[in-house]
Amino acid sequence: MEFLKILGIKEKNFGSCTGTKWNETTTEGELKIYSPTNGKYIASVYQASEQDYENIIKTGEEAYKVWRKMPAPKRGDIVRQIGLKLREFKRPLGTLVSYEMGKSLQEGMGEVQEMIDICDFSLGQSRQLYGFTTQSERPNHRMYDQYHPLGIVGIVSAFNFPVAVWSWNAMLAAVCGDVNLWKPSSKVPLSAIAVQNILGPVLKENNVPEGVFSLIVGRGATIGETMLEDKRVPLISLTGSTRVGRHANQIIGERFGKAIMELGGNNSIIITPDADLKMAMPAVVFGAVGTCGQRCTSTRRLIIHDSIYDKVKESVVNAYKGLKIGDPLDEKNHVGPLIDKNAVGDFTKALERVKVEGGKVIFGGEVLSGAGYESGTYVMPAVVEAENKYEIVQEETFAPILYLIKYSGEVENAIDLNNNVVQGLSSAIFTNNLREAEAFLGAAGSDCGIANVNIGTSGAEIGGAFGGEKETGGGRESGSDAWKCYMRRQTNTINYGKDLPLAQGIKFNI
Repeated sequence: MEFLKILGIKEKNFGSCTGTKWNETTTEGELKIYSPTNGKYIASVYQASEQDYENIIKTGEEAYKVWRKMPAPKRGDIVRQIGLKLREFKRPLGTLVSYEMGKSLQEGMGEVQEMIDICDFSLGQSRQLYGFTTQSERPNHRMYDQYHPLGIVGIVSAFNFPVAVWSWNAMLAAVCGDVNLWKPSSKVPLSAIAVQNILGPVLKENNVPEGVFSLIVGRGATIGETMLEDKRVPLISLTGSTRVGRHANQIIGERFGKAIMELGGNNSIIITPDADLKMAMPAVVFGAVGTCGQRCTSTRRLIIHDSIYDKVKESVVNAYKGLKIGDPLDEKNHVGPLIDKNAVGDFTKALERVKVEGGKVIFGGEVLSGAGYESGTYVMPAVVEAENKYEIVQEETFAPILYLIKYSGEVENAIDLNNNVVQGLSSAIFTNNLREAEAFLGAAGSDCGIANVNIGTSGAEIGGAFGGEKETGGGRESGSDAWKCYMRRQTNTINYGKDLPLAQGIKFNI
């Protein structure tokens, strides 16, 4: 395929790199990558060894000594150039993301656009790594805080966003003066290798030290665990399931490392009697079936006032009947495949469980077969009538299942349902009632890290800090002041007088 050639993807690819230099290990096994879109073989990747990991860490430590001394605006300019290079390769990289992961081509292209946008954002941020001056209680003293880089930042990304989430972390960390080590999902390593190939010329032209942008594809049980335990990696940003995040947090916490955790979501949209349903329906459907329900911000629960429940249910089912499911590279299709057959199994098991608990599947739920569906990874997104208290509804199923849940009375009852899950990533309400909107956004409102009014749960902009509460992990990435996560904070006090007054008026004469 032409886009593979453009991106430098070979039939066999090495799995670790320090920027422009690839380690040529071939002894640790070979990942064979098949497209979920058609089941066809794409290419293979040789997994990295523990010695490769050690070499990358040592290279990163040396690079950090140089990189942290470079003025932040200069680092920002290199990130700017990376953004320009990504613009050149947007189409082929977006196509690879779609083909390797299974999301629609529009979403694949959108993911690369997120990378471009965060490069632009980080360029500006490179001139705004600000601290604050504070008034000292002592005469002739100046007190202020400032931020310094941490060192090596480990980035563990998930299959559903093969490239964008890495960029959220890597570009900000880079302008902050950190160096990066990226461990992508073993399900989608080719997209990561393609990004490394795109970066290479920029790094070479700017004489960026090897080790500022490193990549390692390897086993979680060896490379992944080593990274979690490594005190030389002061910060790890991990995107994944709550189960994986809980395990990682325990290991990182024991060594007093820092962690950014972007874990599970169980996101809801509240539909009140004052909602504009014409506006709400596209948000509901895209949120539920976009990326085939494999976004951490996917809409899982639709909480509907009982007075309009039947009307909304009919609208949702009618919208689902119009969905086009098939090859994501065909831009006429709305929904592509799940990532693999294990995900299909999770989908069907969840539907069986909800039936046992008393739920009713009112649309979809089938595994599709026949022409165009030979890979066995295509499903018909499901709409299910359920109750919030069901165990399966309380869990995150990474698949296109939308639970319809009734509420009655005031909007506070809907907010209680929204909050009554262990996850706390994204949430939304559709209403034209100011009181309802403000109640949802207030201190007694949504307990999620993201709360939207008349916007769906997915499709966050990079300008806002992204992340959630409770078992979603509490981390923040991307915009706002998330850059502070990649730096260590320091309070400084300067005495420019001739005396040594102590704080709190303490006297100590010798």
